[in-house]
Amino acid sequence: MCTGILRWGRSGVNWMAWRTARWGNRDGGNMLALGMAVFFLLTVLLGWLAVFPAARDVVLAGVGRWRARMSAVAGRWQAGAGARACGSSRALRGGSVRLGQMLHRGRWLLAATIAALLLPPLLVLQFGRQVMWEDFGGGAGFVADSHVVQLLRGERLAPPPDLPPAVFLAAEAAQLQGNAVVAPREISSADRKWVRIAPDFQQRVLAIYRVMREVHGYEMVLVEGYRSPERQAALAAKGGAVTQAGAGQSCHQYGLAVDSALYRDGKLQWDMEDPWTRRGYFLYGQLAVEAGLEWGGNWRSIKDYVHLELKSDCRQARRAAGR
Repeated sequence: MCTGILRWGRSGVNWMAWRTARWGNRDGGNMLALGMAVFFLLTVLLGWLAVFPAARDVVLAGVGRWRARMSAVAGRWQAGAGARACGSSRALRGGSVRLGQMLHRGRWLLAATIAALLLPPLLVLQFGRQVMWEDFGGGAGFVADSHVVQLLRGERLAPPPDLPPAVFLAAEAAQLQGNAVVAPREISSADRKWVRIAPDFQQRVLAIYRVMREVHGYEMVLVEGYRSPERQAALAAKGGAVTQAGAGQSCHQYGLAVDSALYRDGKLQWDMEDPWTRRGYFLYGQLAVEAGLEWGGNWRSIKDYVHLELKSDCRQARRAAGR
C-alpha cells in the first residue's frame, strides 16, 4: 500500500514542479495574507474571551461538546489509521517545509503584524491606564488619563465651598420627567457635609472634581454624601426607579458613596439628552474607574450616572454591620 502512495506522491511532486515552472508560485502571497488575517482574528478572539467571562464559559461548553463528538468519530477512524500513516507523514513533512519557506519569505510582514497587535496593550500596561468599554453613546472613542492618580499621590485636597441651598431647591422644583433625567430625589434635604464622607473616598472624589474642572472644563457639585438609614428607607419605599437598596444596604450609609451633578450657569445639569451633559457624566464615570471607584452609569439594572461608591470598603462595612 505504501508503494502505491509513494508512486502517487512522486507524480504529485512532478506535477507541482511543472506547474511552478510554468506559472510560478502565484499563490504564496495570497496564502501569506490569509495566514496574517487568520492570526489577527485569533488574537482578537483570545482577547475577547479573556475580557468577557460569560463568553468564555459559553465557548468552553461548546468546545466540550465538540470534543465529545470528535472522540466518537476518532474511535471509528482508529481502525484505518495505520493504513493512512505512511501517506500522512509524508504529506505533513512536505506541508511543514512549504510553510517554513512561506514564513521565511514573509518574515518582515509577520514581524510587523505581531508588533502592531502587541503595541497597544503594552502601551496601556506601561502607562498604567484603564480602558472604559462603554463609549459616550455618540460613537466617539475616549482616552483615559492619569491626572486623578497623580493628584492622589500628591497634596491633600480640600472640599469646595458650599453652594447656596436655593440652588438645590430650584433644581428639585425644576426636575424633568423622563428617561433622560438622572437627578436623585428630594435633594434639598440631602446631607452634603464632606466631613461625613470616608477620608480616602473623599480624596478620590475631590481629585475627580479637580480634573473635571481643570482638564475638561466641567464644574462638579456634591448633591448627596452620607444618607441616614431612615432617609434610605423612605427613598426605597418610593420604588425601584428611585433606589433598589433598603436601609443599611446602600454605601451612602457608611460614607462610601456620593451623588454629584454637573453645574453650569448657576444650575445643576441633569438632562442626558443634552450632548454637553451626557459627555460630562461619561467623563465623570471614566475618571471614577481610573480612581478605583464604581460608577452607577455602568450598572445594568438601573443607570445612576450621578453615583460613585468605593465598593470594596462598602462591602466590608456592610459585613461588619451584619448587612
